[in-house]
Amino acid sequence: MAKEIVKKITLQIPAGRATPAPPVGTVLGPAGINLQDFCTKYNDATKDKMGDIAPVVITIYDDRSFDFVVKTPPTPSLIKKYAKVQKGSVKGSKEIVGSLTEEQVKEIATIKLPDLNANSLEAAIKTVKGTALNMGIEIK
Repeated sequence: MAKEIVKKITLQIPAGRATPAPPVGTVLGPAGINLQDFCTKYNDATKDKMGDIAPVVITIYDDRSFDFVVKTPPTPSLIKKYAKVQKGSVKGSKEIVGSLTEEQVKEIATIKLPDLNANSLEAAIKTVKGTALNMGIEIK
């Protein structure tokens, strides 16, 4: 007999740095799962992505067991990382705060492709370019 899903929770946690303290503890504590167990498993699964934000979808079952799936980092955080900027423009595309090359955009799109609703790499590249332009990052 299959376990019944009680709740699905999505969090964005720095890779390899989950602790039972907030925000993880405040969200997962009421769900009744073992926080230290989750943090250990999450940190082991994301230790190769240190420095990135790693979204995670946690599925909690009726017997208080859980599974989780680690997603790719959010597109804006990858763009900021590759463009070497702290934050995007507050004025959107009207203010340029950094730049990316076509090759960097392709690399970001390749990383994001599994989690985007794009059918091809070209469509993923267009999505990444649109996000970058809205952040004030020009494409060279």
